[in-house]
Amino acid sequence: MPDRPDPAIYNRIAGGSLERLGALSDGVFAIAMTLLVLDLHIPSADAVHDERALWQALAGLAPRLLVFLLSVMTIGIFWVGQQTQLNYLRRADRDLAWLHLGFLAAVSLLPFTTSLIGAFVTFRLALVIYWANILVLGAMLFASWRYARRAGLTRDEATVTLACAVERRIVYAQVLYAAAAALCLVNTYWALGAILLLQMNYAIAPRIPLLGRV
Repeated sequence: MPDRPDPAIYNRIAGGSLERLGALSDGVFAIAMTLLVLDLHIPSADAVHDERALWQALAGLAPRLLVFLLSVMTIGIFWVGQQTQLNYLRRADRDLAWLHLGFLAAVSLLPFTTSLIGAFVTFRLALVIYWANILVLGAMLFASWRYARRAGLTRDEATVTLACAVERRIVYAQVLYAAAAALCLVNTYWALGAILLLQMNYAIAPRIPLLGRV
């Protein structure tokens, strides 16, 4: 008699290509980063008649330039974080693929939350939504790494020490982001400035005893 079909066989073979997952991720990150610059608009020529007016118009773009810089570094930091995880995986599976798709969904939202905070830079709600976007990015990255470890998808090189360091970095970063966002209770510019300093720390990776380890 022929073997009875296994209804779960598709779930066992689906989403196993790390190369396709990495390619999709690079595409989403590239598009998200490109969309960020579309929120920067050249001052209207009708309103600018001399050099001074142009300087004033450009100065008015400062809040949007600030959040643009923040979001470029956010995308870069999380791209590096995801690529680091993918480099230590020996294979993927369906569940891991969907976790990374959720992560990429949060990446694709970043241009929207960036535009929101750029338009309403003094509004606490706009900043909280922007921070929530970062929180979801970190949570999905943490969940995907934790699942990969438990499902046995990581390489032998991913030792317990290394795996714990990856998780600790994500958790510490999210705690610091939350503390920075909480400064919006005082002033939203203080919160954005604190987030910017954190982003610069992760981007430059200085050897500072406290922040250098996260």
